[in-house]
Amino acid sequence: MPKTKTSRATAKRIKVTGTGRLRRRQAGAKHLKVGKKPRSTRLTRLGGEANVSAGDRRRVGRLLGR
Repeated sequence: MPKTKTSRATAKRIKVTGTGRLRRRQAGAKHLKVGKKPRSTRLTRLGGEANVSAGDRRRVGRLLGR
């Protein structure tokens, strides 16, 4: 059976922490900030990363070859 290939697009977007958690970038931080509330821009600026949700962990893990 051949090895599964890692999805390179996913590997560039998701980071695996030392404890094995999956981290992703927060959406909405790049442009069009004028129409956004200060709270939402502040949340994306502070940290800028979030955990991958529980419903997506299995799928993202498979894309990463885990």
